[in-house]
Amino acid sequence: MLTKFQNHLSTNFPFLKEGRLLLAVSGGVDSMVLLYLCHQLQLPFAVAHCNFQLRGDESDGDEQFVKALCEELKIPVFTQKFITAAFAEEHKLSIQVVARKLRYEWFETVLLNHDYDYILTAHQLDDSLETFLINFSRGTGLDGLIGIPQQNGNIVRPLLIFSRSEIEAFAKENKLPWREDSSNASDKYRRNKVRHQVIPVLKELNPSLLHSFENTVKNLQQAQTLVDDAAQIVYNQVATKTDNQVKISLVKLLKCRNYKAYLYQWLQPFGFTDWEVIYDLPQAQSGKKVFSETHILLKDRVSLILFPKQTDDSREQFWIEKNQKDVKVPLKMLFCRVADITNPSSSTIFVDEDILTFPLQIRKWEEGDVFFPLGMNGKKKVSKFFKDEKIALPDKLNTWILCSDNQIVWIIGKRADNRFKITKQTTNILQIQLQE
Repeated sequence: MLTKFQNHLSTNFPFLKEGRLLLAVSGGVDSMVLLYLCHQLQLPFAVAHCNFQLRGDESDGDEQFVKALCEELKIPVFTQKFITAAFAEEHKLSIQVVARKLRYEWFETVLLNHDYDYILTAHQLDDSLETFLINFSRGTGLDGLIGIPQQNGNIVRPLLIFSRSEIEAFAKENKLPWREDSSNASDKYRRNKVRHQVIPVLKELNPSLLHSFENTVKNLQQAQTLVDDAAQIVYNQVATKTDNQVKISLVKLLKCRNYKAYLYQWLQPFGFTDWEVIYDLPQAQSGKKVFSETHILLKDRVSLILFPKQTDDSREQFWIEKNQKDVKVPLKMLFCRVADITNPSSSTIFVDEDILTFPLQIRKWEEGDVFFPLGMNGKKKVSKFFKDEKIALPDKLNTWILCSDNQIVWIIGKRADNRFKITKQTTNILQIQLQE
C-alpha cells in the first residue's frame, strides 16, 4: 500500500512533495493510515485535529490521543474545540453541515496563519460511494454523481484510491493505533444508514461494487468535462459580463434546446437550489427574482441578470461638511464653487449653495422617498422614477442619494432635484461631480 500511495502522489499530486501540508487527523483508522503513510515518505506536514465536543469524554480522548501521538513523532499539531451542537441549534442547521463548515473554515485559518499550502483529508473510496448514493437519493445533477473529488482547490484527498477494507487491513498489518468513533455504529445519521443498510445489499448483488463504482466515476468525470466545455462555449455566446453582474440574453438562451441544463451549469456554483423556479424564469414576468445565499437572479425584459447581494449598507450614512472639497466613501465626489454653469450631466450637477443645509448626507434610497425631478413640474416617488427610467434592480440597489436636511438634492448619477437648481437670484454656485 505504501508503494501504491507513493506512486499515486508522484503521478497525480507531485506538488505535495514540495508543499507544506496540513493533515486532518480525527484519530480514526483512515486518518491514522494517512498520517503513517505521509510520515513514512517523510513529507513535510503538520496535523490538525477538530474536537466537536459531541461525544463528551470520548471526544476529549480522541484529542489527547492525537496530541500524544504527534508529540511522540515530533509532528506539529493544531487542535481546536467547537461548540458544535449549540451552533447547529442557533443556526437551524444539521450537526453534519455545521461540523463540515466549522472544520474547513478553521483549516483555512490555520493554513493562512501558519503558511501551509494544502489540506489533506483521509476520505477513501467507500466514503465516495456513500456520497454518490446520498446525492442520488436526494436528486442531483451530473456533478453530484462523481463522488468526492480527489482535489478541490487546496484540499487534496489522496486515499480515494483505497477501499475501507484495504485501509483497515493495512492498519492491522502495521499494528497502527486508532480510535473507534462510537457514533459510526449508530444509524441516526443518513450516511450511516447508507453504509450499514444499503451498501451491503448492493455488494451482495455485485461483489465487485467498488471496482464498478470506480469505473463509473471515471466515465462520469469524462462526461463532466464535455458538459463543462459545451457550457462555456454557449455561455460565451449568450452572456455578457460587467464588473458586478452577468446578463444572459433571453432571445439567445431560448434558442438552445437544453437551456435548462445550461442554466444549471452556469448558476449552480453561485449556490442556487430552487431549480424549477429558475427554469421557469425566462417566461416569468419582468422583475421576478430568485435568491441564493450570495446572489440574486433577476428576470429583466430581455435578459436574466445575475449579481451579488449587497452588504447591509442600507442604513449607512455619510456626512459632508461645508467647504469640504471631496469625499471618497461611499462614492468618489468633488465639491467646488464655480462662477458659472458648464456642461451639466448625470455625473455633474450645479446647485445653489446658499439653499443647502450642512452637513449634507449621503445614504441609500428608501421606499417612500420623494423628490422634485429637475426639468419637471411637481414631485415624484424615487421608486416611480426608477420604473419610468427602466432602471434595473442591480442599479437600484447600488443607488445613493445626496440629501440636505432630509430633502433629496441629487439621486447621484441619475437626476438632480428642482428645489436646489440655479436661478437668477443665485450668488454662490456649488459644482458637485461624481468621479468614475
